[in-house]
Parts: sequence; C-alpha cells; structure tokens
Amino acid sequence: MSVVGKLHAGLVFGRRVRVLARHLAAQLPPNARVLDVGCGDGRIDAAIGQQRPDVQIEGVDVLIRPSTHIPVTKFDGAHLPFPDASFDIVQFVDVLHHTDDPMILLREARRVARTGIVLKDHGKDGFLAGPTLRFMDWVGNAHHGVVLPYNYWPIAKWRAAFAELGLKPATWLDHPGLYPWPASLAFERKLHFITRLERAS
Repeated sequence: MSVVGKLHAGLVFGRRVRVLARHLAAQLPPNARVLDVGCGDGRIDAAIGQQRPDVQIEGVDVLIRPSTHIPVTKFDGAHLPFPDASFDIVQFVDVLHHTDDPMILLREARRVARTGIVLKDHGKDGFLAGPTLRFMDWVGNAHHGVVLPYNYWPIAKWRAAFAELGLKPATWLDHPGLYPWPASLAFERKLHFITRLERAS
C-alpha cells in the first residue's frame, strides 16, 4: 500500500465506515433483507448490523476478499444471481461509478428489490469535481485492485436515469459529513449523495 493509501486508511476510512453506516441504517425498513452489491469486505454492512440487528445483509462482488464480515457471493458484475423481488432493499455504496454503464446494475437492482434501492454515489458538479473525485477514488481503491473507469455522473443525469427506470428519490442527502474540517472544504461539498429510491407508481 502506498503512503497516501496508508494515510487514507488511518485518517479517513474509519470515519467513513461509521458515518455511512449511520446514514444507511436509517434508510432501511424494519426487518429488511438487504443485498449489498459491490460490498467489498462488508465492513460497512457489519457496522449497519450493529445499529440495526433486525436487518439481514448479504453481499455480491466481482472480487471476493480473503476475509469478509458478511456472506458474499461472486457475480459477473452485470447480472445479479437472484430471482425477481428476492430482497427488500438492494444497496450500492460507491459502486456504480466503477461500471461502464450504471444502468445495467440499476435495472438489475430494480428487478431484485421488492421495496427500493439505497444508493450512495457521487455527483460530478461544481469546481474541479472530476479531478477531485478521481483523486479520492484512486486513493481509496487503487491498492485493492478495483477497476477505476472514473465514470461519474452529474446529479441531473442521475435523476434522468432514475426517471427512465420508473424510480423516484424518497430521501436525498447531499452533505453526509464524511470528512472532517478542513478536508471537507475540498472533498465534501456536494460531491456525495445518499438516496433511497422507490418505484414512481
């Protein structure tokens, strides 16, 4: 791991896990069965489970880590290996910008989810948003061998995609507080969002 990667792991990662777990736990309905797509080692899910022992979380990923905090199934990155409506919630945490076409997995999530989709990702809006997001992505993921296509969408494109799929945001948070001051001045802004999507009908 690079020096930058070690600094990120020591100074940022723990806070990120805690903050995201708190926000994501609040989005889940009671007794939900949750599928976390691109879950990594499942550390965020384990933290969610500590706050929400009523939920059951399992994951899928294209890369299975040697040790995981939740059950993880390998998948091909495009097709979720589960029947229609087999989970209450499908969750993505900073995953879709690692794909060439986020719509593929969003369609699969809509198929597999009974209740909704919980999504944490980025909005490519504002001054130097693209380079800032690329830097954050590289620091957090390059040492894990994660594919980095840097496929960030502006918020308007996300909202258009949701509408195309017949989904609407039931909640929206664009200041999750992942970074302490003064790092937040560069890396927070409105570069992150968390939303719970439900069927528009």
